[in-house]
Amino acid sequence: MARNDLIGGALWEEYSQEVQNRMNNPVNMGEIDPAYAKEKEGELIVADFGAESCGDAVRLYWMVDPKTDKIMESRFKSFGCGTAIASSDMMAELCREKTVDEALKITNIDVEKALRDHPDVPAVPGQKMHCSVMAYDVIKKAASIYKGVDMESFETEFIVCECARVSLDTLKEVITLNNLQTIEEITDFTKAGAFCKSCIKPGGHEHKDMYLVDILAEIQEARENEAKSKKVIAAKGGGDFNKMGTVQQIKSIESILEEYIRPTLKADGGDVELIDVQNSGGDQYDIYIKYQGECQSCSMNATTTLTGMEEMLKFKLKANLRVLVV
Repeated sequence: MARNDLIGGALWEEYSQEVQNRMNNPVNMGEIDPAYAKEKEGELIVADFGAESCGDAVRLYWMVDPKTDKIMESRFKSFGCGTAIASSDMMAELCREKTVDEALKITNIDVEKALRDHPDVPAVPGQKMHCSVMAYDVIKKAASIYKGVDMESFETEFIVCECARVSLDTLKEVITLNNLQTIEEITDFTKAGAFCKSCIKPGGHEHKDMYLVDILAEIQEARENEAKSKKVIAAKGGGDFNKMGTVQQIKSIESILEEYIRPTLKADGGDVELIDVQNSGGDQYDIYIKYQGECQSCSMNATTTLTGMEEMLKFKLKANLRVLVV
């Protein structure tokens, strides 16, 4: 079969020589005969796994030593494309002579890297990375049969990018810690979305329960809400008054007056106007106010009312200040 007939055009060049060799001449393809397993006192495990997105399927055969849990023999059959055959062939090889628990640590990335001709050059084009994911999944299926558990019990994290095996928790942590703003930055930092790209947004090769665009949007919304919250806190005196600019100091004072002082004054027909804020030296500030309405003639405007206003502002702003009437 000609190269162009097998894959087509220049795309062939995106496959490593190792992948090409195993496409045409897999070395671990075949079955393990039950009689042979019995003769070797091994437990025969046969696991099937299929990828709904592309219709590929793989059957994995393990002969496991029940005394040591070591995989004595590992073979496969693949019903799919050449990449699926190459990935399954390498996967079966990597399992051999490992314990079942050790085999469970083999990831699709391990399979893909083992198929590379050069450590820094991917073995397959990104859109075919899902084939090595299938090889990873069938290992879990075989291990679950051997151990008598559900294969989902091996997955402790919610995986967003199957190709690069990147979890939701990892993505959130990396995006937040590095203040990432774009999908391209996420891919650079984590490799999520670098291969088949199905995890980036809806409409890709495979349907996902969660996409990178959703995660980024959620974190950006949280950032915006946090920024708004900080502004509100600062406006109500939650910030460092001494480090605020004059405009922010005025806004903070006005917010406190509006929420805690003016309602009481207005109930009695009065009000208060903020005239100015001045630094009188060091961390000492003078706040100049002017009474309005009934407060102008009230006998308590220079005593109880003024003291209460000053104490409230000190408490909310955590600042050394005094209130003066003009």
